[in-house]
Amino acid sequence: MTAIDDLPPLREVIRRHDLRAKKSLGQNFLLDLNLTGRIARAAGPFEGVDVVEIGPGPGGLTRALLAQGARVIAVERDDRALGALAEIAARYPGRLEIIAADAIDFDPRPLVGRAPTRVVANLPYNIATALLVAWLTTEPWPPWYDRLVLMFQREVAERIVAVPGSKSYGRLSVLARWRCEARILFDIAASAFVPPPKVTSSLVALVPRAAPLACARGALERVTQAAFGQRRKMLRQSLKSLGRDPLGLLAAVGIAPTARAEEIPIEGFVALARALAAETS
Repeated sequence: MTAIDDLPPLREVIRRHDLRAKKSLGQNFLLDLNLTGRIARAAGPFEGVDVVEIGPGPGGLTRALLAQGARVIAVERDDRALGALAEIAARYPGRLEIIAADAIDFDPRPLVGRAPTRVVANLPYNIATALLVAWLTTEPWPPWYDRLVLMFQREVAERIVAVPGSKSYGRLSVLARWRCEARILFDIAASAFVPPPKVTSSLVALVPRAAPLACARGALERVTQAAFGQRRKMLRQSLKSLGRDPLGLLAAVGIAPTARAEEIPIEGFVALARALAAETS
């Protein structure tokens, strides 16, 4: 393992601070600094960029980001990790801000100022999808970040980048690809984590579209929830939960009533959302 700084090895840090990963916090630590360095390089360059990191734990990725020149805002809810992060902050004066908070409730916008902001994180698996949806549905758009570079379970990563007609295509695919260009950068084996999860993980990059197709976000969420909530049914049935005539909605945008959700491209869902919003306005 190549040293990226003169700080102690991560296993020593974990032992000194009693930082054994907690399943209740969705923690799986990356201890290979070569691997965290690869993640940091994939998320860079960082000149003039503020990085928000969620769930840094003992700070393996934090150290890699700092070594690459980033200024980091680290959001950590596990009090046991704060001492370890403080040691990193002392090594990089003025470049690591530690926020003791639950990422679900934390709004980084007051802290990031005018510099471009990037979210780079090995996300706790138990809140990863909820955080992504919150970032994808933030207003106004374009958002406060210039890129998201995030670790997910491989199954979730496949849902994010899925295209119509694939078995992974669903609500998350539509939201992500409506507002962002999304791609999987590389996979990381379960054996790279402590403790090892039961599945492979993937690093995903999402770059916001400057001008996504215009529609009311709330209407799009309602349409996709209805359509994919009963994905095996034809849209003429699944869209009844919207409280509107599904045949009228589908006819208005030229979608066959016998179509199913997994067949509809993002443009079709946007058109349905526009039609729904027009009916309810």
